[in-house]
Amino acid sequence: MANTVTKDTKIGDLLMMDRNIAILLMQAGMHCVGCPSSAGETLEEASMVHGMDANKLVDAINDYLSKKQ
Repeated sequence: MANTVTKDTKIGDLLMMDRNIAILLMQAGMHCVGCPSSAGETLEEASMVHGMDANKLVDAINDYLSKKQ
């Protein structure tokens, strides 16, 4: 897989990979995706702040990216 996401992937890097990932994050409850400070947070850090399971988000994003190819 060309773009593989991990818990250490920064939110800003996710959005540079594919802007539609923002929709996945917002659907999961992470509505601060557009906040400038979120760009420097890792997926794991942002997940902890929002009480989410980072592993589930990683799986969902990687699944989305794999289907795109």
